[in-house]
Amino acid sequence: MTTHSATLREEIEEMIAVGELKPGQHLDETELAARFGVSRTPVRETLIQLASMGLVVIRPRRGAIVAELGPQQLVEMFEVMSELEATCGRLAARRMTREEQQSLLAAHQACLDARDAQEPDVYYYKNELFHEAIYAGSHNQFLIEQTRNLYRRLRPYRRLQLRVRDRLHNSYHEHDGVVQAIVSGDGELAAHLLREHVMIQGQRFSDLMASLPQLRQGAA
Repeated sequence: MTTHSATLREEIEEMIAVGELKPGQHLDETELAARFGVSRTPVRETLIQLASMGLVVIRPRRGAIVAELGPQQLVEMFEVMSELEATCGRLAARRMTREEQQSLLAAHQACLDARDAQEPDVYYYKNELFHEAIYAGSHNQFLIEQTRNLYRRLRPYRRLQLRVRDRLHNSYHEHDGVVQAIVSGDGELAAHLLREHVMIQGQRFSDLMASLPQLRQGAA
């Protein structure tokens, strides 16, 4: 993927996640190219990438639209995500090498630094590395691929979650328990904590949904 396309993907992901680009909305390649000051080629690359993530639907001869992902679908996808990550954590607690544990601890420290700086977007990228360290520690390539695929599809929503009040602090605190469980080899506890960490339900889901109008204004 080109640099232009990688940057555009993040920009358009964010626009979809905050509702600036609404479900079912047509995505005009020429308009997007003009908006971002690029040619249509990186825009087309980006839309293809977003389609592979399930965020965009490309229809033959009719162009691309934003995928219609309702609240119920989000809940269902996070439910599956929580089980995949729980399995990664359970296996990582049994299989991680000492070097991999050190990588996990380093990622955890980087999350702490971002939390203390109150930088939710920086925290998000460090958070990605944290979760990726757990996936790698599972030593199950098929599981890693499936988990990454769903992570990419939920990426905009996981990033927005971190902007909800107190979520940075709570996320780091939850990470801390996961790290301790994995390093001590307690697979069942690691699985339980990761399941609770990822699953978005009840108050957490309500907080995220309630924040969307404010986030939409911020993206305007």
